[in-house]
Amino acid sequence: MTKFEALGLQKSLLDAITDMGFETPSEVQEKAIPILLESETDLVALAQTGTGKTAAFGFPLIQKIDSNSRTTQGLILSPTRELCLQITKEMQAYSKYERNINVVAIYGGASITEQARQIKRGAQIIVATPGRMKDMISRRLVDISKIDYCVLDEADEMLNMGFMEDIKEILSGTPNDKSTWLFSATMPREVATIAKKFMHSPQEITVGAKNSGASTVQHEYYVVGGRDRYPALKRLADTNPDIFSVIFCRTKRDTQKVAEKLIEDGYNAGALHGDLSQNQRDLVMNSFRKKQIQMLVATDVAARGIDVDDITHVINYQLPDEIETYTHRSGRTGRAGKSGISMVIVTRSEQRKIRAIENKINQKFLVKKIPTGMEICEIQLYHLANKIKDTKINEDVDAYLPAINDVLEGIDREELIKKIVSVEFTRFFNYYNKSKDLNSSDNGRDRGEGRDRAEIPTSGAVRYFVNVGERDGYDWMSLKDFIRDTVGLGQEDVFKVDVKESFSFFNTEAEVTQKILDKFTDFKVDGRFVNVEVSKNPGGGGNRRRSGGGGGGFRGKRSGGRRDDDRGGRGRRDGGGESKGRRRDRSESSSPNSGKRRSNKRKGDFF
Repeated sequence: MTKFEALGLQKSLLDAITDMGFETPSEVQEKAIPILLESETDLVALAQTGTGKTAAFGFPLIQKIDSNSRTTQGLILSPTRELCLQITKEMQAYSKYERNINVVAIYGGASITEQARQIKRGAQIIVATPGRMKDMISRRLVDISKIDYCVLDEADEMLNMGFMEDIKEILSGTPNDKSTWLFSATMPREVATIAKKFMHSPQEITVGAKNSGASTVQHEYYVVGGRDRYPALKRLADTNPDIFSVIFCRTKRDTQKVAEKLIEDGYNAGALHGDLSQNQRDLVMNSFRKKQIQMLVATDVAARGIDVDDITHVINYQLPDEIETYTHRSGRTGRAGKSGISMVIVTRSEQRKIRAIENKINQKFLVKKIPTGMEICEIQLYHLANKIKDTKINEDVDAYLPAINDVLEGIDREELIKKIVSVEFTRFFNYYNKSKDLNSSDNGRDRGEGRDRAEIPTSGAVRYFVNVGERDGYDWMSLKDFIRDTVGLGQEDVFKVDVKESFSFFNTEAEVTQKILDKFTDFKVDGRFVNVEVSKNPGGGGNRRRSGGGGGGFRGKRSGGRRDDDRGGRGRRDGGGESKGRRRDRSESSSPNSGKRRSNKRKGDFF
C-alpha cells in the first residue's frame, strides 16, 4: 500500500498521482486528506505557500463530487487570476481518470460570456476570483445555491487584497449545511472573522507554528544608505550568478523603475504589476517560468499566485507594511523541500522592523554585509572558470580551428587561459576595483580590495573558499552540516554559508582555522578532492550573530533546474524613490556592458 493509498484515496486519483510523479504526501496533505474524506466537516488549515495545499483539498473534493450530476457542487475561491488558472490546471490533472468531471475557471480579464457558456454546459467544480464570481452571481450567470463544498484558498491573501465584502456576499448565497474548507498561511483577525461567521465548529490543522516562516528559508538583511538600494541589489545579484529570484517593491512605479534599470544594465529582468495588461502579465510570467527572466520585480498584489518551485532568492527591495506580507514574500522560495534565501535591504531606521518580523515568524535574521567589489570579482572568476570547464563542445567549430590556431600561435597554455578568463573577468574588475563600501556603518573603501591573500588570521571571523556547491548536491543547510560534522565543530561554529553553483564560502572563528585547514588537506569525498582555503577577500567575516544564522538541520540536497548564465550587468545608481532628475551615478558608474545584452532581450523582458 502506497502512502497516498493509506490516506483513503480511490484508484483513479492514485493513478493520476502516479502520472504526476508524486511519491510521498506533504505534511498538510497527510493531515487534511483523511479528515476531509472521513466526514462532512468544516476545516481551517494553516500552512505556508508551497506546501501542497491544492492537493490537500483537491483530492478529497474530486473524490466526493457526484460526476453523474451536472450541478455545481464545489466552489474554490482564490485571490488572483494566476492562482485561479493554476488551481484549475492542477484540478484537471488530478481528475484526468474521472468521468464527466468538469472544472471551470472564472476570472477577470477574459470573456464573461464564454465563461458563462462553459458553466452552462456543466461544471461540477468552479475555481474563481471573488470579483468575477460576484459579478457573475449578480448577472445570474452562475448558481451556487446548491453547492456542497466551498474552499477558500489563500484566505489571508484574499482579505489582504480587500475582498472581505465580496467573500461575505458570495458565501451568503451558499447553503448553510455546506462544508467550508479554509486554507491560509497566516491567521490574521479578518480570517478569524470569516471562520467564525461562516463555519461551524471547524477542525483545525497547523503545519509548523502559526504565522511562522518556512524552516527551509534562511533570512538575511543588509543595512545600506537610502540612496544605495539599487547598487546593493546589483551586488547581491552579482554575488549569486545563478540567481532565479523575485524582487519585491512597494509600488507599481518603483517596480517598473527597478526592472527597467536592471534590463538597461544587462540583467534578464522583468516587471509584474497592476498597470500591465493581462497579455503583458502572461508574457512576463511565461518568460519567468522558462527562466528567460532571472529577476522578476513585482508588487505584492501582482505576485499573488506565483507558484514556481525553483526560486532561489526572494529580495525585499523595500519592506512591506504588514508582517504577514513578508511571510508570503519569503514563502516564494524554499518550496517543495528545497532551501531558499530571503534577503532584505534596509536602512538603519528600518532595522527595528526586522526585530518585529523575527518575533512574528519565530525565526532569526542573519545580518550580513553587502559584498565588496573584490569579493564579487572572486566569485565571478570561479564561476567563469567552471562555466568554461562545463561548456559542451560544439563540434561544428572544428572547421574553423586551423585558422584560429594560426591566430593564437605562439601563446602558451597558461597565457591563453589568462586571456580567455580576462575577457569576462576584466569587466568586473574594472567596474568594482575602486567601488565604495555600500554598508551604512562604513562608507570608506571596501575592505580587502587589492590585497594579496592574507596570512591565516589569529582572531575574529575567517572566511573560507571550498570547491563544492549546488552541483554537488549542497545547499546552505547541508553544506554547513558537512563542514561541521567533518571537522567536528559545534552547532554554532560554522556560519555565513554562501553556496554557489560549483563552489561556496563559509565562516568560522579564527581559533578553529588551523583545524579546518588540516582536516581538508588531501581530503576526498567519493574520490574527489575537497579543497578548503582561506578566502583572499574575507569581507564575509565580522562579528557573527549567535542566533542560529544559517543553521538548521539537513532538509535534503538541492537538485538542479537553475540557469547557468553569467550575470555581468552594471549600471547607474538608483535611490529607490528618487526623482527622475537624480540620474547621474556618483559611485558605481555606467556599466561596461550595459548595451551588451540589448540584442538578446526576449519578448516580455521590457514590460
